[in-house]
Amino acid sequence: MTRRNTLLLIINTFFYSGFLFSQVSIPLSSNAQIIGSANTFDYDRFECSTTINTKENAFDGNLSTIFATCERSGGWVGLDLGKRHVITKVAYCPREDEPDARMLLGVFEGANNADFGDAIPIYMITEAPEKNKMTEKNVHCTRGFRYVRYVGPDDVKCNLAELEFYGYEDNGDNSRLYQPTNLPVVIIHTKDNKEIQSRSTYIKGFVTIISEDGTKFFNDSLEIRGRGNASWAFPKKPYRMKLYNKSTLLDFPAKVKNWTLINNYGDKTLMRNLLAFDLSQRFDMPYTPAGRAVDVFLNGEYKGCYQLCDQVEVKPGRVEVEEMQPDYTSFPELTGGYLIEIDAYAGDEPPERRFYSNPRGIPVTIKYPKQDELVPIQKDYIEGYFNTMVSKLYATNYTNSLTGYRSIIHTPTFIRHFLIGELSGNTDTYWSVFMYKKREDNLFYTGPVWDFDLAYENDNRTYPINNKTRWIYEDGGSSANGMPDFVNRLFRDPSFLQEVKDIYAEYRNKGVISEEELVKVVDLYEEELQQSQALNFTRWKILNEWVHQNPRVYGSYRGEVNNVRNYIKNRIAWMDNKLGYIPTAITDNLLSEIRIKTTSNEIHIENISSPIHISLFDLTGKLIKTERIQANHLLSVSKGVYLLQITDPDGKEIKTIKCVIP
Repeated sequence: MTRRNTLLLIINTFFYSGFLFSQVSIPLSSNAQIIGSANTFDYDRFECSTTINTKENAFDGNLSTIFATCERSGGWVGLDLGKRHVITKVAYCPREDEPDARMLLGVFEGANNADFGDAIPIYMITEAPEKNKMTEKNVHCTRGFRYVRYVGPDDVKCNLAELEFYGYEDNGDNSRLYQPTNLPVVIIHTKDNKEIQSRSTYIKGFVTIISEDGTKFFNDSLEIRGRGNASWAFPKKPYRMKLYNKSTLLDFPAKVKNWTLINNYGDKTLMRNLLAFDLSQRFDMPYTPAGRAVDVFLNGEYKGCYQLCDQVEVKPGRVEVEEMQPDYTSFPELTGGYLIEIDAYAGDEPPERRFYSNPRGIPVTIKYPKQDELVPIQKDYIEGYFNTMVSKLYATNYTNSLTGYRSIIHTPTFIRHFLIGELSGNTDTYWSVFMYKKREDNLFYTGPVWDFDLAYENDNRTYPINNKTRWIYEDGGSSANGMPDFVNRLFRDPSFLQEVKDIYAEYRNKGVISEEELVKVVDLYEEELQQSQALNFTRWKILNEWVHQNPRVYGSYRGEVNNVRNYIKNRIAWMDNKLGYIPTAITDNLLSEIRIKTTSNEIHIENISSPIHISLFDLTGKLIKTERIQANHLLSVSKGVYLLQITDPDGKEIKTIKCVIP
């Protein structure tokens, strides 16, 4: 008697959402219709077939027969159960004369539409199964499915000997769905399983996102296409998703339709963009893209660890400038808002949304208003205003605070953007630079930060970065035309250099930028990514290969992450030396409990237990103010660097402290 015809009852006891269930589970193939890929493969003739190695072999109870598809990827086999069933267990056996690793990363899916457009994974094979033996695995998913299937991993013709699904008839619920790792999982099915082959043409599909240990899920229709420039050429592709409904994903700030899936193929730590976003938040950039590592499945195939991330666009919760309309053709509406990108790839964009600055020929792409909403007069305005900015920067009197570059460039965001790029070692900082202009003022703001796959010592053109004496943008970094000289021009102004030093010192003094703090973030991401990175590098076997601009091959995930740790430790010291940073002293001795804090235009003197005298001097020694205080006190001052002298009631100096006001 074959296993298919044996009614073997199995009592499965399992926990879901804190409740105990006990159900009778049976093999489900006996009364089900076998479904799957029609085109199979005849290994004897080495040609495609419809009669040899067919889908029926996967459920015949014979470990010596095989199912093999004609296509090398995307092949599948499964069951139409007729009614919804909760699946409690799967069993499988590899083809006996082939490496058992052919089933590694094979995916079991459940669906309620015959085309599997709404399918979600219920189990993935993460260890190579034994030959000539059924491997059984429990399934932890409470949703009921009419259709179930096994999808073979990439490039293996779905080779297998036998399958079995166990479960019981029930509609089930969504109280616990499957996640292969601790990360959220993004599941995408395109209409008719179409391949995503274009960066310009969207195709329709459906997306499900499962998170919080399988207890929270989101789904919606979507359109999806490729994205990226150099990253689109990698085997692991990046994508852009457009949801049917505006939605907030994974508790990110924005409720929008457009999202990206960053592939991080050349970044073997899978965390460089996330580390840079953390830096951006630490430097108080007005907007930092939201991002989180996720596992991605596309049309039933595991694609690896990605980064679900904001699309850089003008929306509430993203780049927040005033929205434009095509009829905004006169002042003041014409003046904003705009989002532009200084873009080395601008030449690939349509002429109606790109320009080159006059003077200096800096390439610029207009990102907002969008191409189908941008009217010629708006393009003329923002192009002209950008030209004005460049002209002011290169004018003879460019350092004049009223008429020079500071009248049109918001230097606090430009400097923070610069510091994030240099601290992270991003060689692409000036290859692509986002800027935006609001209607409410005359300034170009810089940001958000973006694209850090080559940062943190991941570019052979600049390795080792910390052995260099000049900034990265001056020594090996890739830049859009005109940008190195643009930055050099700013640094020729001594007040700009001082502002760079002051802002850097502010965040160093706050303690948010330090070796300890930044390495701690690396540690946290390494722990979070452990399960997913193992699967990712099973799918993409590149840990021992040079990929993109990798300067070295470390051979292990731990080695890749240690490279980032070591870079950060050395980079902090390099930046301190380059910018002449001296830590702000903290009072000691009798007044060791006094705390000095600096914020914009303020010096806070706190935790005073007895009367003291304070005197504030500028760096020339000029006395700004002097007071006797005996409680928490606030000094209002303008931007600059000061020396705060503290003396006891008898006039004895306790400490002189350097205070940097951003």
